[in-house]
Amino acid sequence: MRFLLRLPQTHLRKLSSSMSLLMGSKQFLEFCLLPSFAAAASSSPSYTRGVQRQLSSVSRRFRPVLASRPVSKSSPYHQRPNGVSPYTSVSRSPTPVDPEDGAVQSRLANLRLKLAENGIDAQNCPSGQYSGLICPECEGGDSGEKSLSLFIAADCSSATWNCFRGKCGLKGGVRVDGRFTTSVVPVGKVERKVTVESLELEPLCDEIEDYFAARMISAETLKRNRVMQKRIGDEIVIAFTYWQRGELVSVKYRYLTKKFFQEKNTRRIFYGLDDIEKASEIIIVEGEIDKLAMEEAGLRNCVSVPDGAPASVSSKETPPEEKDTKYKFLWNCNDYLKKASRIVIATDGDGAGQALAEEVARRLGKERCWRVKWPKKSDDEHYKDANEVLMSMGPHSLSEAVRSAEPYPIQGLFSFKDFFDEIDAYYHRTHGHEYGVSSGWKTLDNFYSVVPGELTVVTGVPNSGKSEWIDALLCNLNHSVGWKFALCSMENKVRDHGRKLLEKHIQKPFFDADYGRSVPRMSVEELDEGKLWLDDTFTLIRCELDSLPSIGWVLERAKAAVLRHGIRGLVIDPYNELDHQRTQRQTETEYVSQMLTKIKRFAQHHSCHVWFVAHPKQLQQWDGGPPNLYDISGSAHFINKCDNGIVIHRNRDEKAGPLDLVQICVRKVRNKVAGQIGDAYLCYDRATGLFSDSPITPEKPERRSSRRP
Repeated sequence: MRFLLRLPQTHLRKLSSSMSLLMGSKQFLEFCLLPSFAAAASSSPSYTRGVQRQLSSVSRRFRPVLASRPVSKSSPYHQRPNGVSPYTSVSRSPTPVDPEDGAVQSRLANLRLKLAENGIDAQNCPSGQYSGLICPECEGGDSGEKSLSLFIAADCSSATWNCFRGKCGLKGGVRVDGRFTTSVVPVGKVERKVTVESLELEPLCDEIEDYFAARMISAETLKRNRVMQKRIGDEIVIAFTYWQRGELVSVKYRYLTKKFFQEKNTRRIFYGLDDIEKASEIIIVEGEIDKLAMEEAGLRNCVSVPDGAPASVSSKETPPEEKDTKYKFLWNCNDYLKKASRIVIATDGDGAGQALAEEVARRLGKERCWRVKWPKKSDDEHYKDANEVLMSMGPHSLSEAVRSAEPYPIQGLFSFKDFFDEIDAYYHRTHGHEYGVSSGWKTLDNFYSVVPGELTVVTGVPNSGKSEWIDALLCNLNHSVGWKFALCSMENKVRDHGRKLLEKHIQKPFFDADYGRSVPRMSVEELDEGKLWLDDTFTLIRCELDSLPSIGWVLERAKAAVLRHGIRGLVIDPYNELDHQRTQRQTETEYVSQMLTKIKRFAQHHSCHVWFVAHPKQLQQWDGGPPNLYDISGSAHFINKCDNGIVIHRNRDEKAGPLDLVQICVRKVRNKVAGQIGDAYLCYDRATGLFSDSPITPEKPERRSSRRP
């Protein structure tokens, strides 16, 4: 590089100009030459200053020309991750103005703050240059391209921006006077006025009319809808003209190869808008040809969306009108749409068409929307759109498909038609448990049977045998129909609960103790077989932490047991062993109501029967008789919300009958198919824990109250 210092200034000027043209950057010359200048500065300072002035002059003359439009994200030059588009200047200087100028820096800081208020992050954008950013309005569309071009004036007195996406076109500007920002002037998209003459539209030629005739669209329909054509080079394109109250608003063009484009900066409205001006029922289709097909079927109250369908339903909330750019046509036509009491959405049957239907319905209100289901083309395929139905099945079938439109689905709102298959299966007893599953005791089956998806609340005074009876019931259900269960029994140790279940299954006592000496103890082999049965039949839900489990925690584990082990029953025993924390404003009655609702939803959703044990409150002046369901501690909702209510009562008076007599009081049955209110009597075998039908039925004593008068 040192030889350059010995060249005449005229030669150096030419060489510098060539290198500046090649590299387009002052910094490249400085990078190459300044080290040599520094080495020679001591010998010829005046010459060095002269060369530097020449380089600066050359750099100013050949400063690179900037692109006027942003570079696509697919371009190989789109690599910078700092938020600035690659079409910004390659200059390493953040601003062409003097960085030491405090007034300029203050204006730039204020300008960036005002831009941030408009959603534009300009922290890395230098002045005097164009920068590419993500548009705050359209967010770059589906591709997320940096379509917003931002220009900050060299003196930092103003900034302007423009989005180059055709479907957005956001423009705006901000001006700074002195040290303070004084105004923001957003520049909206200016709608163009178009006419048939200015766009050079022509009547349809025979070739285009033949194209529509092949699609069963008549010349009369084309003429009424003012379908025209336009010559673009050597090609003729179809021109679908958009009119509003007799004024041409926009035009959408279609090549015969199914490529589309629209006139820019024109108002976006429905195609065929004037046909629904006074209609109380309107039809919305996805394309202009589908609108023409509807007219061939005698349905003129039809419009088409201007922009086709999105790829999928947006996961975001519906934006407000001023930001809903994708569906601006709906807001522009709101005066027409708000008069309609019934809107039939007849978009294409593919995924994009269904996504469009959802986006339109949630803006117009699903309660007044109906949806067309296109006829079947084969066993596993439907016709795609209105024109395909017209071409394949004729105008009558098309109009019939529209008349057969179904109400648009609304979450939580159903018709009985949606459940006809389930009702038929219930009538024919397809599932086999429509009457409920036998309890295993004939005397009790007259009053109570176990129906999947129901909630049974069980109560009784302490030491009445509530848990023992439920365990015996579970064993009966497993032996008869093979059901499996989840046990959330907080009052029992696992080993004690296992002993009780094994005794009922093997029908022998676990220990050779006083309670079971009348029957031989189960053998080791029987114990081993019983353990396998225990593990296969029951799943335990237990909270090993110091804190009590909440009902939500229990139901989450029960759901896992349904999916993992296929349980058909859940036991929660008892209510007072759960965590019942609630807000200060929530009463116990409100809490119990919400808790029982959660349990019932779990039971119904998973077709799982739930037994919920709840103790009665402390009875005043108890006379030894069975309590009733309203005596349950906590709330009357225990009886109000359950499907079945059962009171277990054991005889404690020798004069009233045998001490092993257990009274099963069925006090509520919601489903009359499964049972009725009444009492059954069982005998309890203390040695094995088994219950059996009682051969005697004691006379019912005169009804006595367990409450204080």
